[in-house]
Amino acid sequence: MRIIAFISLLLIASPAFAQGIEQTKGNFEDKFRQLDEVLPDANVYRNASGAPGHQYWQQQADYRITAELDEKKRRLTAQASIGYTNNSPDTLPWIWLQLDQNIFREDSMAELTTTFGGPGRRGPKVEPAKGDKPAKLSLKELRRQQAMADNEYGYDIANIRLLDGTKLDHVIVGTLMRIDLPTPLKPGETLDFAFDWAFNIVEENTIFARSGYEHFPDDPRKGGNDIFLFAQWFPRLVAYSDYEGWHNKEFLGRGEFTLEFGDYDVTMTVPDDHIVSSTGVLANPEQILTATQRQRLENAKSADKPVFIVTPQEAAANERSGPTGTKTWRFTGKNVRDFAWASSRKFMWDAQGHKQPGAEHETVMAMSFWPKEGGDLWRKYSTAAVVHTMKVYSRFSFDYPYPTAQSVNGPVGGMEYPMITFNGPRTNLNSDGTRTYSLSEKVFLVGVIIHEIGHIYFPMVVNSDERQWTWMDEGINSFLDSVAGYEWDPDMPWTRSLARDLIPYMTSKQQVPIMTQSDSVLNLGPNAYGKPSAAYHILRDTVIGRERFDFALREYARRWKHKRPTPADFFRTMEEASGTDLDWFWRGWFYTTDHVDISLDTIHRMRLDTKDPDIDLPRRRGELADDPEKVGVRLNREERVPIWVLENPGIEDFYDDNDQFTVTAKDRKTHGEFLKSLDEPWMRKTLDRALAEDANYYVLSFTNKGGLVMPIILDLVFANGEKERMMIPAEIWRRNPRQVKKMLVFPKGKELKEVVVDPDWETADADVENNHYPRRIIDSRVEAFKAPESKKRVNRDLMGEARGAEKNKAGKK
Repeated sequence: MRIIAFISLLLIASPAFAQGIEQTKGNFEDKFRQLDEVLPDANVYRNASGAPGHQYWQQQADYRITAELDEKKRRLTAQASIGYTNNSPDTLPWIWLQLDQNIFREDSMAELTTTFGGPGRRGPKVEPAKGDKPAKLSLKELRRQQAMADNEYGYDIANIRLLDGTKLDHVIVGTLMRIDLPTPLKPGETLDFAFDWAFNIVEENTIFARSGYEHFPDDPRKGGNDIFLFAQWFPRLVAYSDYEGWHNKEFLGRGEFTLEFGDYDVTMTVPDDHIVSSTGVLANPEQILTATQRQRLENAKSADKPVFIVTPQEAAANERSGPTGTKTWRFTGKNVRDFAWASSRKFMWDAQGHKQPGAEHETVMAMSFWPKEGGDLWRKYSTAAVVHTMKVYSRFSFDYPYPTAQSVNGPVGGMEYPMITFNGPRTNLNSDGTRTYSLSEKVFLVGVIIHEIGHIYFPMVVNSDERQWTWMDEGINSFLDSVAGYEWDPDMPWTRSLARDLIPYMTSKQQVPIMTQSDSVLNLGPNAYGKPSAAYHILRDTVIGRERFDFALREYARRWKHKRPTPADFFRTMEEASGTDLDWFWRGWFYTTDHVDISLDTIHRMRLDTKDPDIDLPRRRGELADDPEKVGVRLNREERVPIWVLENPGIEDFYDDNDQFTVTAKDRKTHGEFLKSLDEPWMRKTLDRALAEDANYYVLSFTNKGGLVMPIILDLVFANGEKERMMIPAEIWRRNPRQVKKMLVFPKGKELKEVVVDPDWETADADVENNHYPRRIIDSRVEAFKAPESKKRVNRDLMGEARGAEKNKAGKK
């Protein structure tokens, strides 16, 4: 293809102008339209920059709780007094509390709306019938059904009252409870009230919850031992916000919660051989720990590796013994939005101080609690992973804001609460009594601890609404746990959080927009964890760059530390702090189900026409000579078919020595006239320079097959062996989001040989084969296999089976 130099521009007739007209007739989609009509308007509570407004407010709920664990009955009994401060400008005639334990009632909305074979709660899956395959119901699901039938779960709530004894009317609505106030609560006032409650503790491995007990029947103690994990265990104030009022959406299992910050003072009475891990700081160590254990805890503050507070030998002794009574542990926590704890005689406990000079808490106690089943896997990696997480996350947000950070082993695979996390992986017991673990269990343990400790930053401090927008905390946390994971050991097989990991989901029919409400998402993992994480990796490494992205994320975290952000606050802060218009990115990644698939369709090489017939016409003759020989002419030559003009001499004329590219006087005159027409000095100067440079012009044609606009990253390979990396910003798609062409110019002698789109798989491009030009040969394998025998009963030799005969493996005789 040639570039023809021309002087005048007829805009009305130009293809670009015509295309612009065509795009306004119904087939134009502006992928770069601003999100103004989608996001809520800025106001005095949340401003247009994404920061809290000058009248931002949030409520406060302070709790004083006493709880007692009945280990034999596996029942918890408790009382609470709560001070609820109304910092809103609204007068409240009632308040709402969350009753999360009611999700385990047989008549709960969660149970009644769980579909057969579909998601909806934690627990074993069942498979509905497909074609001629019958439905499947696992033994685990049957066990769950039986436990639900044999036990009464949910709260028993009594004696709801003001502190002066005045009874308060209430209405329970599933996992929510409304308490009607005798006098409406005015702005600035505090409501002090109390109530009693109890509930039967679920067996987590049977019911599959975010808390519960795990039984170890083979432990040395007669009757076995238990690990108890308590989360979502007390009625908690529902959030009341400027953008939603009461967040009274039913708890269905998937969408978690958002809560109010407050101060906690909690006592737990447990068997006297139990060790308790909890949100907050142990307020009565002198009554609970031995002098030796207290000294170990003090030594751990300055240790360079974890120190045992409760040793494996002490934990083993506790497992063998029986309790002689009870102990009451007391923990206090300030400015936390929730409270969780764990209790077991099986726990060993180690600790190490993490230093953060200049922070509110300059020494944070990183601690782990685990049974012998955790083995060396937990001893080596748990507390180390806690410390590593704080080091990495604090770079992207703020100093760790609490005095402790804990990892507790139990039946819950992974859950987070302020200062405490529940993490599941363990070792495997071998026949010789040793304990070992697989690489996947190591990856799981380190990964889940990083992830759950990371949640103490998001959303336990940056208090987003998990029930409505799970992606707000899970996405940021999955992104940061992958950053921390690769800084821990880049050779470990981390998965799910990079763009390349999300291609199967983004091209599936099950994909829904990230902005879908949590309980409505079919595949929560890739939707709320993986896809947002992939988006942030792309923003950081491809679109914005690390320095500006990291600055913007820190600004978001610090603005909304101990506050309640919304998606609009996140989007606006990231744009403002990075100095980048990202509405196109949020719209595509978070509001649509488009995926990335950019195809490099063609590359045309062009040279400049000089208008000099003595240069251009010989070039054109050479171009024609490069055309393939006509098939018929080639076959005639191979068959030695006579050529008439060669067989009959004497008929030669002018055209035997001259062809259509012969230069004539008229051609040269036309060229001279053209040069004279360049009446502006810059015209001739521009042409002469272009002729002297004789650059290589390439036009690359791209098609956006996936619909999601993205930067176009190119690896350019040249004939001389040189390589260059080039990134074309996503804005190239702003006028036509489906097809674009881009001209690249290289100096004489630098000829393009090969081009690859997204060479490092960093944009989640779904089809890497159309990223290569020229197209490459696709490597694959041919694998011999033996077709499996049918398992259908109609194909089985039931006659032989009935007689006890075994099939002859050598075949029929």
